[in-house]
Amino acid sequence: MSETTSITPTRPYMVRALYQWIEDNALTPYLMVDATAENVQIPREHVQDGRIVLNIASRATGNMSMENDYIHFSARFGGVSQEIWVPLTAVLGIYAKENSQGMFFDPNEYDNYQPEEDAIASSQKSPTATPKAKRDNKAGLKVLK
Repeated sequence: MSETTSITPTRPYMVRALYQWIEDNALTPYLMVDATAENVQIPREHVQDGRIVLNIASRATGNMSMENDYIHFSARFGGVSQEIWVPLTAVLGIYAKENSQGMFFDPNEYDNYQPEEDAIASSQKSPTATPKAKRDNKAGLKVLK
């Protein structure tokens, strides 16, 4: 295995960092996505030129999860709630709506990357998989002696 294949891509880390920076500065994070990539689950009616720009602000999304393989959240489009799944390989860039500061990514970053077994198993999860059932809330204090 060469060095290029053993090093994980920077994209998931940079997306999370820039998302946090944009939110911390009270700006609106936009995610540009390659709508033609595999396993992208988005509202197709909003795709233009093979791309879609999604508002991923915390106030515009629900149940946001940014993993190393996928970004998943629910959002409303035309008043209808939809589940959005975006593999990190399909993320073209993240930037602030108000000032366009952010980052666009090298489209070839994942070309020579070979994920390890754990990553392969997690990336093969179906984007339409049902979420885990919530556990019972049994929070409380216990007196220890």
